[in-house]
Amino acid sequence: MTITLKSAADIAAMRIAGRLASEVLDYLTPHVKPGVSTEQLDQLAHDYIVNVQQAIPAPLNYCPPGYTPYPKSICTSINHQVCHGIPNERPLKNGDIVNIDVTVIKDGWHGDTSRMFVVGEGSIAAKRLCAFTYEAMWKGIAKVRPGARLGDIAHAIQTFAENAGFSIVREFCGHGIGQKFHEEPQVLHYGRPGTLEELVPGMVFTIEPMINAGKREIKEMGDGWTIVTKDRSLSAQWEHTIAVTDTGYEVLTVSAGSPPPPAFVGA
Repeated sequence: MTITLKSAADIAAMRIAGRLASEVLDYLTPHVKPGVSTEQLDQLAHDYIVNVQQAIPAPLNYCPPGYTPYPKSICTSINHQVCHGIPNERPLKNGDIVNIDVTVIKDGWHGDTSRMFVVGEGSIAAKRLCAFTYEAMWKGIAKVRPGARLGDIAHAIQTFAENAGFSIVREFCGHGIGQKFHEEPQVLHYGRPGTLEELVPGMVFTIEPMINAGKREIKEMGDGWTIVTKDRSLSAQWEHTIAVTDTGYEVLTVSAGSPPPPAFVGA
């Protein structure tokens, strides 16, 4: 496995790309309400990235081996959709939950982040899942420092989610990122502490747990992209891009509208 370490200049460029990705989510936030379609959100995001940010939406026409090109500029995964949901004309309904996943390329560097949105008035169960998934991501982020291991991140996320009665999707994981959308290492969200790669300054990767209210089993839909829970239970995901620093970590995907870290971070 070849992990590409980033220089201070590289990370400075990624900090810009990460902020832009987060600012797309800030821009979309007031538009996420009952009656809007994910197709409309995709068009808003596309125009903002291309015309305002002078950047490139990384998902558009992204085509890993064995896939058809992804047809939209963002991913929108609703309710029991786990990830890679394709925006369409169906209006969002009151009580839906939706993950919006944005990756921006600026000056050749990627910034990758996602947030959960509760449309209108969500159920207590839906809001709890979204909140616990956010905290689970941060449980993982808080483990990032030189000398720690990827298994430490994985274990922190898994134990927190499973102790709350949720399950972790295992087929998808975080990933290294830089001038490529997906690089080494793979960042699992389940596992044993003290295992897998050791973290060193200059590593940059995403932490993006996908957590289901029901069982962890998933399946792919006929569009070749959308992943759903087999039992149709709700699924939530949050994502940040993280750089390993000399003393700990830096979250690269932050902007004025980013939700604050949970109280336990830095405690």
